Amino acid sequence: MVVDMTPLDRRRFLTTATLSLAGTRLCAQDRDQVRANLVIPAEATGPRVPADFVGLSYEVEQLADPSFFSASNAGLIRAFREFSIRGVLRLGGNTSEFSWWKATPDSREPEHPQTREVVGEPKARYYAVTPEAVRNLAAFLEATGWTCLYGINMGTNTPARAADEAEFVAKTLGSRLQYFQIGNEVDLFDHHLRDPQTWSAQTYLAEWLALARAIAARVPAARFGMPDIASKMPWLTEIADALRLIEMPPHVTTFTHHYYFGGPATNPEVSIPNLLGPAAMAKVQSMADTAASAAAKMNIRVRMTEGNTCYRGGKPGVSDVFAAALWAADYSLLLAANNYSGINLHGGSGMSVANSVGGSLPGDQILKDAGATSEQIAAHPHPFYTPIATFGAAYVLEPVAYGLMFAGFFAGCTLIQADLTAKLQAAGINAAAYAAKLTGGQASIIVLNKDMKNDLLLQVEFRGVKSNRVVIDTLHAPAPESREAHIARTTNSGRLKDGTFSALISRASGLRVTVA
Repeated sequence: MVVDMTPLDRRRFLTTATLSLAGTRLCAQDRDQVRANLVIPAEATGPRVPADFVGLSYEVEQLADPSFFSASNAGLIRAFREFSIRGVLRLGGNTSEFSWWKATPDSREPEHPQTREVVGEPKARYYAVTPEAVRNLAAFLEATGWTCLYGINMGTNTPARAADEAEFVAKTLGSRLQYFQIGNEVDLFDHHLRDPQTWSAQTYLAEWLALARAIAARVPAARFGMPDIASKMPWLTEIADALRLIEMPPHVTTFTHHYYFGGPATNPEVSIPNLLGPAAMAKVQSMADTAASAAAKMNIRVRMTEGNTCYRGGKPGVSDVFAAALWAADYSLLLAANNYSGINLHGGSGMSVANSVGGSLPGDQILKDAGATSEQIAAHPHPFYTPIATFGAAYVLEPVAYGLMFAGFFAGCTLIQADLTAKLQAAGINAAAYAAKLTGGQASIIVLNKDMKNDLLLQVEFRGVKSNRVVIDTLHAPAPESREAHIARTTNSGRLKDGTFSALISRASGLRVTVA
């Protein structure tokens, strides 16, 4: 029996037919094949993937509309629950540096410091966050079953105002609040928010401590994630070393940073071949090495709190197609293998993301220059990389969301360390593989064939298994450029023979095999 686990919106997508593994074999018969053998050890020796590993990131500006994250927004609640029944919503982004806490209807907007206007950086548009928005957010989180990472303005804020907002947020969100995040991409503040001659990791830490201590004085149980850098990974090491010397520092639970594969959309290097190429994940591994090492000094974990395929809103034809699903699945699982506590891919409304990067999305200009009609432009999500897109009154899961969902099959599991990806690449194919023990003890493997040319004829030996039945999940679409994605499950679909299972995995597709 084949069941499509995630039916897609028929108005937008070309097809909703599911593909069984047998169907995948038939359509792949005329392609080149690479053979590979993998052995899955019996013991789980890697990190445990938290149950709420996958998450989404939104601009704080979304709170300026109290009806967006609210119990009345049934469409968005349905999309969140379809994406994950236990996820993490991160609120931050560039617009968080221009938010202000409007405690009462009569509260006057405070005077704001002057900032430099720089092309590509957000303009100083200020957004009021109200108690109504926070109360509605609490109801939204309750309805979805999600928790929240709440961003506090550092760029144009004061310790007193930060503490006022944090106190109300903590009381209102209660257990749905994981921690506060003070500042967004603080390593880039020298671009327009701080003096480039004096801004550094040390000056950032001094400012952060003033804000965090003011919050902790009002919310003694307050927990924090930090520093939420954009790209300067050495800052993590420097800050970890400095924090260890501070007596009774605020309670930091997580080191946080961002990662975008490339950008902006006008950059020709942002392409499907480069997005799916081995070099992309090699860069991620280097970044993760630095982050994990710094976090280990604090005995905490790392979370990737914002990122996506292409910064400044994504690139049409790359960020909003099936290739982004394969990238997201591989990227998420690689972070999980490096002991990350989770991942939040950025998205939201087109207006909020456009405002966060200076007022427009470069991808829109690409479509206009290509002669796209207004109807063709509207058929793309805005922003192009968003995991959940808005089309009229409908909220629709985009291909990149399906990649996160596929990786999310390992949420709550313990990974098995076996260098599977290296073995596949040594066989001559651009593919990645990850294995885990499920909470019930079953063995499972996810294989992502990112190769644009070759199918993978794979033989998997599961060591120490007693069952002879498997369950198969596939991640697939007609082509990497397709504006669609599907996850399908085939139950009772195959049997192990002496613990060994064989499958033909088509180019640009994913397969999960679980011993039933």
